[in-house]
Amino acid sequence: MSGGGPVVSQAPLAQAIAASAPLSSARFPSVRADAPLIVFDFDHTLYDGDSGSHLFAWLIKRSWWRMALALSIVPVAGPMVAWLKTRRVGISAFVWIGTIGMHRAGNLDAAIDRYVGLHTAQIRERLLPIALDVLHHHRQLGDQVVIATGAPPELARAILAFVAHEDVPVVGTLVGPRLGALGARRHCHSRMKMTMLREAGFAAPVEMAYSDSSADLPLLQAARKPVVVNPKRQRVDFFRRVLPAGTPILNWGCPGRGGEPVGSP
Repeated sequence: MSGGGPVVSQAPLAQAIAASAPLSSARFPSVRADAPLIVFDFDHTLYDGDSGSHLFAWLIKRSWWRMALALSIVPVAGPMVAWLKTRRVGISAFVWIGTIGMHRAGNLDAAIDRYVGLHTAQIRERLLPIALDVLHHHRQLGDQVVIATGAPPELARAILAFVAHEDVPVVGTLVGPRLGALGARRHCHSRMKMTMLREAGFAAPVEMAYSDSSADLPLLQAARKPVVVNPKRQRVDFFRRVLPAGTPILNWGCPGRGGEPVGSP
């Protein structure tokens, strides 16, 4: 957990950021030499939903036999996905089915670009305007902004570039060949997310971190100013217990999720 005494509530700051500027694709200043490091999760933070699940569902639905194979493993893999300790194994099974015939990460990247191109309108509806306004605010200040996600990095990168016209760096799960398909070589998740951020060159102390997930507790606890956004309702009390007093717990327009609602600008 971050050192020092209780942190003064950042809710007024987050409210002000959310109302600061309209969504736009305007140019931003260069990152300042002394810029603070600002880390955003992607799913349920900038994007309403699980982007990786949406991608791999599309990949599986490409053919009847992939669908049949996926349905056959649901009784075993489905409960594994629902439980945090086995989630990686469960998800990997569906990723494998969706990528049978792909032999390198570049094949998946090409499929991702096609998926995003075919679903631009639907994806745009899932990007949270308040969240993007907060991201824009940090970029306007010249902060060092990075996305850290459990999804393949090309997925978040393509969504932000093609749909939201953003060009921020992304650190995400690395995939490689596995039994005639692809699988995660390094899952950008929990403590590994911090490791992969450092290895990608983002070694400065984290000034602010935005995430919905208890899996990102190492990231939130490393941040001088953590902000919980769009958490599951049943996890709100957990975050209040484990994060510094006054940590904002906000809802940026993610239906069905917890947190104090933040109005659109």
